[in-house]
Amino acid sequence: MDLVPTSLADVVILTPRRFGDARGWFTETWNASRMAEAGLDLTFVQDNHSFSAAKGTLRGLHFQRPPRAQDKLIRCSRGAILDVAVDIRDGSPTYGRWVAVELTADNGRQLLVPKGFLHGFVTLTDDTEVQYKCTDFYSPDHDGAVRWDDPALGIDWGISAPILSDKDARAPLLAEIGTPFRREAT
Repeated sequence: MDLVPTSLADVVILTPRRFGDARGWFTETWNASRMAEAGLDLTFVQDNHSFSAAKGTLRGLHFQRPPRAQDKLIRCSRGAILDVAVDIRDGSPTYGRWVAVELTADNGRQLLVPKGFLHGFVTLTDDTEVQYKCTDFYSPDHDGAVRWDDPALGIDWGISAPILSDKDARAPLLAEIGTPFRREAT
């Protein structure tokens, strides 16, 4: 597995090796032992799978507050997405900055979005499926969201009128909610 850091500390692009032949290919998307050796010692407890019928569907920006915060490992298993992570860790030198990575069924990339980051994606094709692993269970009492078009963040989604859920359309600005996360000293 190839691990590539992004411009945001702790957000990592993982690209698993694919072993192919005339039948197709096989890939190992996560191996806890090998990842722990690489410094990613995570225990995933929940897998999620979403389907978006139309290109331009935007899901996010989401997070879970402590003590139920989640690390997420995202991959696109059908179609293509622009996956976005935003640092909202108080005290972080990259607070409010974002990174966007194209994840497709063809490129096999995955994005590790740790606790303390907002997460969202926009679909680049019709009929897109996204799968992600989480290190904590979904908790409605700890669920949070920030507006996808928050001007303070200035995310370039490549789209001006996405298809949104009611929840995402009504999400507050980051300045209205503050952040429940502090950057841990390293």
